Amino acid sequence: MEQASPNPLSSLEQRKTNYPLLIVRIFLLVALAAGVVMAVKAADTTAAIIFVSAIFLLVIAFLLDIANTRKRDALDDRKFINWDSAMPEVQRQNVNVEVRELARVLGVGDDGLTDLLSAYIVAEDLALRQIQQEENLPLMRHVSIGRVPFDGILVDQELITCIEVAFLVAPDIRQERIEAMLKKVTQAKKNLAELKSRLRLRLMLVLVTQLSSDEEEQLRGILVSRRFTDTPVDIDIRLLDFEILQKVYVSE
Repeated sequence: MEQASPNPLSSLEQRKTNYPLLIVRIFLLVALAAGVVMAVKAADTTAAIIFVSAIFLLVIAFLLDIANTRKRDALDDRKFINWDSAMPEVQRQNVNVEVRELARVLGVGDDGLTDLLSAYIVAEDLALRQIQQEENLPLMRHVSIGRVPFDGILVDQELITCIEVAFLVAPDIRQERIEAMLKKVTQAKKNLAELKSRLRLRLMLVLVTQLSSDEEEQLRGILVSRRFTDTPVDIDIRLLDFEILQKVYVSE
């Protein structure tokens, strides 16, 4: 039986509290509060305003420090993530499912699957190249997060963008496909939460199309009408034209 590889996130330790610094902060806050009380008793309005302002600034400093600490902790989490490449069997299965769906939409028989497979692989490759160019960030292809495979991921500070690519030859995308993507990113988010990771996830849906301008407008209307409410993460939808991608990256 295949044994699950240990996830390095499980070895994370909680950051220890700096008690001396915490005591100093509390003492400073108490001292300022006492200053406010004394100023009020002495009817010294100016001093009271100064002490209140100091307390306000101290609270803001506390909140900013907490936010920076959380961000730093999230960045530290990336060191413990083992970015597993999706198994070839999983990649092959996902591609075959997409290609057969394309064949169904186009009415292509089994003898045309090879050409469709080649077109799909090229479309995905060019789409990921374009996304990396647009985002100007490191992009890893066919990566699993907690055994949940994605076509690619982008890493930007504490934000991880999970990329799913779909090749459309008709102005529609199956609701089942959308739900499958949302299910995957939901599971990935759950996996990170269970391991107490502070990394954030978002989903980027990249649609590579071979549509006319009218069909593309129809697709945009369909995407607007789809239910993307109650999504587990933020969603970014990108539409890329297959012919334009080929002119940019393939044609001389």
